[in-house]
Amino acid sequence: MRPKLIGFSLSSLMPTFRFPHPLVLLFAFILLAVGLSYVLPAGRFDRRLDAATGREVVVPGSYKQVAPTPVSPLAALTAIPKGLQDAADVIFLVFLAGGAFTVVDQTGALRRGVDWLLAKLSGREALVIPVVALLFATMGALENMQEEIVPLVPVLLVLMRRMRYPVITAAAVSIGSAAVGAAFSPLNPFQVGIAQKLAGLPLLSGAGFRLVFLALALLIWIGGTVRYALKHRETAPLIADSPIEAEADAAGHETGRRHGLVLALLFVTFAVFTYGVLNLGWDFSQMAALFLGLGIAAGLVGGLGLTGTAEGFITGFRDMAFSAVLIGFARAIFVVLEQGQIVDTVVNGLSAPLAHLPVVLSALGMLGVHTALHIPVPSVSGQAVLTMPILTPLSDLLGLSRQVTVLAFQYGAGLCELLTPTNGALMAIVAACGVRFDQWWKFALPLYLMLLGLAVVAIVLGIALGV
Repeated sequence: MRPKLIGFSLSSLMPTFRFPHPLVLLFAFILLAVGLSYVLPAGRFDRRLDAATGREVVVPGSYKQVAPTPVSPLAALTAIPKGLQDAADVIFLVFLAGGAFTVVDQTGALRRGVDWLLAKLSGREALVIPVVALLFATMGALENMQEEIVPLVPVLLVLMRRMRYPVITAAAVSIGSAAVGAAFSPLNPFQVGIAQKLAGLPLLSGAGFRLVFLALALLIWIGGTVRYALKHRETAPLIADSPIEAEADAAGHETGRRHGLVLALLFVTFAVFTYGVLNLGWDFSQMAALFLGLGIAAGLVGGLGLTGTAEGFITGFRDMAFSAVLIGFARAIFVVLEQGQIVDTVVNGLSAPLAHLPVVLSALGMLGVHTALHIPVPSVSGQAVLTMPILTPLSDLLGLSRQVTVLAFQYGAGLCELLTPTNGALMAIVAACGVRFDQWWKFALPLYLMLLGLAVVAIVLGIALGV
């Protein structure tokens, strides 16, 4: 007869793993980059100005080792404020737009508008998710929308909480949908557009092929998001009415008219924002100025007065501070890698073995290389100018279609945006939703693997069809 162990289990001896805080995680990546600057040889490609894109691109075959420049601990700490400086335009957008939406919310108009929408969609609330997701996917496909989403998170949170959906759904329908739309887009200028130019391909070539897989990818992502939202709907708390909303209920027609004017301002702002980004080439400074104007006008029209509007902005600044800092910390990782002069070393080391693989395996290897590279190189356009001049001649030598080479870049780098902690926009949006990054991974990883499988099918089919 075996003795019984009372109150004992193997799990009690195992340490409980807790996913690191986002700041701790990003700081760990900075330390890893510092360590790599001591281990990996420093090296550089020669660069030339590419007339088609107006950017500096690497010269294939020009890689050479240079004098090592390991990053000291002091330089690593200095890289953090440097990263914040490099991301200053994005950070100011997050602060000003976040403050503006807090002012809009404090007028009570935003939640009143959401309540009206849900009343119209009574019994069909699940339609909101695919509609909103398709809007963000379209913006991702058109202009690689990422950081611009951060200020919109408060609006999405109100919407999802009113529908009793988990708050992670706000991140899924926004940054998730935009990333999928961008990765499979036939015309995203910052991904497929610049990659096709560097590969010497006509813009919009292969658009029909890409559109088919874009539709399938969105079906996977949006379907998975809807399924998750419906499954966990009962666990999401309702948001309580604010004191301003309670006053609004008693104020009658005048307050209703103010709410209508504030919502009209909001819709006009969205229209101007979209037109400015797509047609006028606005940068983050113009976007930030637009949202600043929205906040001031909404506060005055909504009855908050000058003092109430200022206090609303201050509350928004406080709420967005953490998300803004995460963007700067993520940028600091690339700062360290550049200071250590090891970015080109990583690119050269990952791309060299592809020359010895069969065509299909080489194409899938490119997919893996772009996925791995996007962790230290979080800019899709930066990754394009760094890799396409190297991989395009290699694909010619292997007999691999240049279009497939671009597909491998799109899918590898673009889909990595869904998971990598070095994506500052993703970290900021997940944090703004009040979701831990491990919770996001648990939600996104199964869908990411399905999308990665779809990308593999697209690449293999592209080779078979001679795309």
